[in-house]
Amino acid sequence: MAKYDKADIERRMSGAIESLKGDLGGLRTGRANVTLLDPVVVEVYGAMMPLNQVATVNAPEPRMLAVQVWDKTNVSAVEKGITKANLGLNPMTDGQTVRLPMPDLTEERRKELAKLAGTYAEKAKIAIRNVRRDGMEMLKDDEKAKDISEDERKKLEDEVQKLTDKYVADADCATEAKEKEILTQ
Repeated sequence: MAKYDKADIERRMSGAIESLKGDLGGLRTGRANVTLLDPVVVEVYGAMMPLNQVATVNAPEPRMLAVQVWDKTNVSAVEKGITKANLGLNPMTDGQTVRLPMPDLTEERRKELAKLAGTYAEKAKIAIRNVRRDGMEMLKDDEKAKDISEDERKKLEDEVQKLTDKYVADADCATEAKEKEILTQ
């Protein structure tokens, strides 16, 4: 039975792009974005929990995030978690709400963020190329098992390469847009 599955290859490559978009969404561009706090974990009830499981995050203004903590006993833990995440934000507490004004980005920080976006893109491209390699190996295995002919293998390898090129271009496009957004804010 043939091992090669185009839908699986496409799904895995698409997953790499979705992961990249998530990573890029977490990069701060000077504008308040709720995904900025996704990596924050908070120590509450004797366990480490993601911030979104103890509070609601929203952006009431373009340069301000507000974290509405559900249980007032967790407010200081949320503040500590945000500070420990090293996002360059200074939490200000107002009752059960922790306000996070977005500081202006320095030119140096913008360049660091743009470089980080490039690192995320490279990680996604490596994942896409690994999926390509798996697909090519499956095709060779299918040919060895006499499930497909050599001509068919070559045709399907072209198909895998076209998918790879498409998803690598998608990664480049998403990264370019994010770098432009970071550098021109």
